[in-house]
Amino acid sequence: MTNIKRDQIIECARGWLGTPYHHQASVKGVGCDCLGLVRGVWRGLYGFEAANIPAYSPDWGDATNAESLLSAGRTYLQEIALDEMGPGDVFAIRWRGAKSAKHLGILTGETRFIHAYEKCGVVEVSLSPHWRRMIAAAFRFPNLEV
Repeated sequence: MTNIKRDQIIECARGWLGTPYHHQASVKGVGCDCLGLVRGVWRGLYGFEAANIPAYSPDWGDATNAESLLSAGRTYLQEIALDEMGPGDVFAIRWRGAKSAKHLGILTGETRFIHAYEKCGVVEVSLSPHWRRMIAAAFRFPNLEV
């Protein structure tokens, strides 16, 4: 794998802005969900799909405590401490307390991130205290040039 830079990640993610939300999709300009966005950025950076993704529930209220997003993050990305997060890093959101993490975002600056959100599509928004409180884990793309 080739070395990548933070600005490459952010530029690639911003290329997805305006893509409509579509559960389980990962096609820039056509449709994606939060995982599809991260998958698409991966493909843009490395030129291949990291893995085949099994079907998953669109239900944010899914009561299982299976941490499939965190497990996938640990398999394909490098887990980092929350206080080490920087532009280009991926973070997982846990919507409800002890329930499993169900959402992903890509940090674009100290207080901004990009994510695919139902009814909004891919947007860049403020990483407000509300969002920050729900971060469950953070990850870095492999071979990041520091």
